[in-house]
Amino acid sequence: MAISDRRGVRRPRESGAAVADFAMVSALVTLLFVAVFQLGLALHIRNTLISCASEGARLGARAGATPEEGAQRTRDLVRTSLSPRFAGDVTVSTTEVGGVRVVVVRVRAPLPVLGPLGPDRSLDVVGRAFLESQ
Repeated sequence: MAISDRRGVRRPRESGAAVADFAMVSALVTLLFVAVFQLGLALHIRNTLISCASEGARLGARAGATPEEGAQRTRDLVRTSLSPRFAGDVTVSTTEVGGVRVVVVRVRAPLPVLGPLGPDRSLDVVGRAFLESQ
């Protein structure tokens, strides 16, 4: 049904348009919220894993400590701060960088993804510290 404006021009009624507008805009806003939430979750997990790996490397590099103690500390920190499933693959090694020995703690962990878009479902972070006993 059409209605006339004050000039007598007939135009279609717009009843029900608000419902369609709401449905389209709410779907877009929901998608945007999920994308921002996924990015925030990924960054939180990545930053937490980097912090845990760095702390473990610093402990493993102390004089009187072993690199394996650093790896265990990293596992404990990851279990405490995130979840035990993120602490499954923690490795430690000692390497030389520029003539200085360095403890390297590497954490490989899954990244929870809410949809098909996003990171490649795994994180690989590294923490390094100079050995004090050089």
